[in-house]
Amino acid sequence: MSAKTVIILGALSGIAEATARVHAARGDRLVLVARHPERLAVLQTDLVARGASRCETIVLDLASEPAPDRRLAEMIGQAGGNLDVAYVFYGVLGDQHADERDLAAARSAMQVNFLSAAVWCLAVANVIESQNSGVLIAISSVAGDRGRQSNYIYGAAKAGLTTLVEGIAHRLAKGKARALAIRMGFVDTPMTAHVEKKGALWSKPDGIAQKLVALADRPRGVKPYLPWIWRPIMSIIRFVPPAIFHRTKL
Repeated sequence: MSAKTVIILGALSGIAEATARVHAARGDRLVLVARHPERLAVLQTDLVARGASRCETIVLDLASEPAPDRRLAEMIGQAGGNLDVAYVFYGVLGDQHADERDLAAARSAMQVNFLSAAVWCLAVANVIESQNSGVLIAISSVAGDRGRQSNYIYGAAKAGLTTLVEGIAHRLAKGKARALAIRMGFVDTPMTAHVEKKGALWSKPDGIAQKLVALADRPRGVKPYLPWIWRPIMSIIRFVPPAIFHRTKL
C-alpha cells in the first residue's frame, strides 16, 4: 500500500495517538496538530521511529483558529501531497453538573465540541471534494443519540457534529471522497480518567485505532458505531418511551 497523507487534528488525545501509531507503522506521512509543543515533539519522535515516512507537527489551538481553510492548505503543503485522510479528534468532555450552572463554561464546551469542529470538517470537505478523493473522519459519540441528564450538553454538541458530517457525506456521495462521523462508546483514555471503569463496555485506544484506520482505508456507512455493540444498545435507549425513560438516571 502506498504511503498516505494523514492529518490528525487533536493529535494528543489517547485515541489519536494510537491511530497515529497505526499509520506510522505503515509508513504514512503524518501532520500532527495540537496545542502542546513538548508532547507533540515526543510523539513525533516516536512515530518516526515506528516508520512514518514523514511527520510534521503544528502547534495550534484548533478551537480558536480564525482561518481553518488557510491553515489546512498549509498543513497539506507541509505533508507534501494530496490529503488522503483527515481525522477530527479534539474535544472536551466537560462537567455536566457544573456546566448547567456556569453558562460561560457550557458555551465554551459547545464551541469546542461542535462549532469549531464543524468548521474544520467543512474545510476538509472542501478540499477532498475538489480532489475527488480522500476521507474525513470526525469523532462523535453515542452521547448524541439521545439527550440524557448525565451528559446532554456534550451530547447535544456531538449530535450536531454527527448531523453535519452526515450532510457532508450526502454532499460528497456523487464523487469519490467520503465522510464519516464515528459514534464512539466508552474508551479508556485520559479524557475519561475520572470516570469509573465498570462493566464490559469499555474499549482500549489501540483496538479502536485499528478499526478507525480500517474505516479510513475502506469507508463503510456514514455514522458507524465503535465498537459495534453500541448499535443495539443505543437502539434500545432511543426507543424507550419518555414515560419510562424519565424514571431512569442515565
